[in-house]
Amino acid sequence: MLNSDKIDNPPRSLKRTLLVFIGNVIGLYIVSFFGLGVHVEYFDDIFLLVLFIGIINSLFWPLITRIFMPFFIITFGIGSLILNGLMLEFFAPLFNINIDGAGIILAPLAMAAVSTILSALVTLEDESTYYRSVIRDAKKKRPKEAKTYPGLIIVEIDGLAHKVLKEAIDKGLMPTVKELIDSKSHTLRQWETDLSSQTGASQAGILHGNNEGITAFRWIEKSNGNTMMQCSGPQKVKVLEERISNGNGLLAKNGASRSNLFSGDTDNVIFTLSKIMDIKKLYNTAWYSVFSNPSNFARIVALLIGDMIQEIISQITHKILDIRPRINRGIKYIPTRASTNIFMAEINTSTLIGDMMVGEVDIAYSTYLGYDEIAHHSGVRDKDAFKALKRMDSQIRHLINANKYAPRPYQFVIQSDHGQTNGATFKQRAGQSFEELVKSLLPEDMSMYANMSSNEDHYTESLSPFPKNKKESKDDDTDSDVVVLASGNLAMIYLTQWSYRLTYEEINSMFPELIGGIINNELIGFILVRSSEHGDLAIGKKGTYYLDSDKIEGENPLEGFGENIVRHLKRNSSFEHTPDILVNSFYDSKNDEVCAFEELVGSHGGVGGDQSKPFILYPSSWDVSNDEIIGAESIYKILKENNEKLKA
Repeated sequence: MLNSDKIDNPPRSLKRTLLVFIGNVIGLYIVSFFGLGVHVEYFDDIFLLVLFIGIINSLFWPLITRIFMPFFIITFGIGSLILNGLMLEFFAPLFNINIDGAGIILAPLAMAAVSTILSALVTLEDESTYYRSVIRDAKKKRPKEAKTYPGLIIVEIDGLAHKVLKEAIDKGLMPTVKELIDSKSHTLRQWETDLSSQTGASQAGILHGNNEGITAFRWIEKSNGNTMMQCSGPQKVKVLEERISNGNGLLAKNGASRSNLFSGDTDNVIFTLSKIMDIKKLYNTAWYSVFSNPSNFARIVALLIGDMIQEIISQITHKILDIRPRINRGIKYIPTRASTNIFMAEINTSTLIGDMMVGEVDIAYSTYLGYDEIAHHSGVRDKDAFKALKRMDSQIRHLINANKYAPRPYQFVIQSDHGQTNGATFKQRAGQSFEELVKSLLPEDMSMYANMSSNEDHYTESLSPFPKNKKESKDDDTDSDVVVLASGNLAMIYLTQWSYRLTYEEINSMFPELIGGIINNELIGFILVRSSEHGDLAIGKKGTYYLDSDKIEGENPLEGFGENIVRHLKRNSSFEHTPDILVNSFYDSKNDEVCAFEELVGSHGGVGGDQSKPFILYPSSWDVSNDEIIGAESIYKILKENNEKLKA
């Protein structure tokens, strides 16, 4: 399966060609049968039209793609679907077929859908077709002399914990990854995130070697007029990258960024949030890989619709079986999930294969979002979450097998940026939201602003066709006396009337009920505050950890949160914009649960359980210390150093 013997061209598959032909015929017939804009007098005419369109596409589609590529990109592929339909409409009358109205879209969509379903039913591998159309154009772009040293492809599976990866392998869902491990070609290691176990902090560390100051997913900058900064939104992420970058990012030297928060200091980007507003960077020849096959985008849309149906079934099943914990996912989530699990994954794989076929890019980094999105809403070990991992494994197989046709070898790293931990939310358990608890502990005349959603640490909001309402999209509220923010099971409280971080003593003096009321809530694990007398304090219900002196009074409030928790808390507390009070939920090691302060079943952002325990699978030939891997910046060093050695 993972044979890397070089082959100049992918073999043609007669079975695949016949299957696509039959699928196209059946798809077109189905649309005509239901009277959906396709009108056919004789069934034989469908055969002739499909055959004719196939010939036209094989002759002219490469030219069409070159001409209309900007249109395809601007319309996010919809233009490709429309053009397919218009070609059908134009040539159909030659075969006594009339296509109009909805048929222009439904015809190519149905043709691709049926072909995809038939391929799945007969388990026919589509890899030769996957590569053939890409390699034709790639050969024209290849350097005259192929590079002899290996390139590097880094695949990030967003939100996948080391333990859950091993469970998926044991279930037989990830045979490609299993083979990499069993063959000893790759080494699997667990690593530990920083305190902020979310994509913003992790990718800043991995792609730029610097996540200093990223205290959580979202924070308030008192010294900057109580401005809110966050690890989402093109403008905010652009500013963040400018802060953390020194020009020597992971991808700075001839690299490519595919679907990431940060660019790693490359301008060769696709769906990279920090540079997505730069229209000049929107057009990238790597897009050719997506549209090189005339039916490819229609196939993606068909898969997209299939995933939406799967999510609808999942929502109904969860309600009927009363699966808990459960949140109300709603209609808006359905296309969002499909966009991350299908659309983005297909774009990533197609463009990475294109990069490999050309062979110019030395290092590429790409984030696959599907598992993380499903785990957030359905559960870390939900059936659909494991299905996403099975599908992810096939994407990895496509990438590795593309090595056979690439002009130079590529090595592979598979890794994650953080994990997730399951559990019913704070609101579900307490009957009130965390911000409501905080408000009840403060004077009634104090105004409050709260933003308790952090599931935007990638593209979930930007991919949703349903925009947030005005209230939800409000970026900050500098007029409020108190700001409460959430990042999974981590919460931040800022008392914004003061332009500096308040001390433990000051908070107790001015708001005597606040700290005690939070700590004594059964759902809270510990809080982090700074004392004017003792320095950093981690306070729990029955004890206090004096972080500066490494002394404990009473019971250890950090018990069960990992051996490196003190290190993480002290580093986070040193950041300029650490909140007045940082709050982490409890962690139940017996049931492996936390409670998120936002409405998500699977969460990450703080500490407790597997959310802080992602993985890295790297070539066994690499020089990597056996020491514990702690912090995202350590992953940067491993990748950067070993990538440089590939060129030696």
